[in-house]
Amino acid sequence: MGEWQRDEWVDLMLDDLGTWAVIGLSGDRGRTAYSIAELLQRRGKRIVPIHPRFAEEPGDEPGEVLGEQGYATLADVPFPIDVVDVFRRSDAAGEFADQAMAVGAKGVWFQLGVVDVDAFRRTTKAGTPMVMDTCPAIEWRRRDDPRSA
Repeated sequence: MGEWQRDEWVDLMLDDLGTWAVIGLSGDRGRTAYSIAELLQRRGKRIVPIHPRFAEEPGDEPGEVLGEQGYATLADVPFPIDVVDVFRRSDAAGEFADQAMAVGAKGVWFQLGVVDVDAFRRTTKAGTPMVMDTCPAIEWRRRDDPRSA
């Protein structure tokens, strides 16, 4: 699995951590973030949509995705976040690992294709587990049927 996909960290996040902030989640059903957020919900996780489009403008109604209130930033979320799941390009993802640590998240997950070695080092050095370059769907499938790995 490698340094970025340690089984114990994958297991911690998939088995024990229940509230997942999904960076980049909007109401666009065609985006991967949406389908993964649906999967997280089916697996018993509470999702928290994080997207700049949820910034409150005077007169705007707050937005929801998959029945959950959306927020413009992690700092806007008024309750604890367990995992920050990042759907952003690698060159833009590191700031979300830093924000995750700032709000006290217990884990950071960078989706398939998202790799930032410096962010991984900062996050894990601070004692926060981090998984990169994989997806909860892939990991659940691998665990449910190890032959599919």
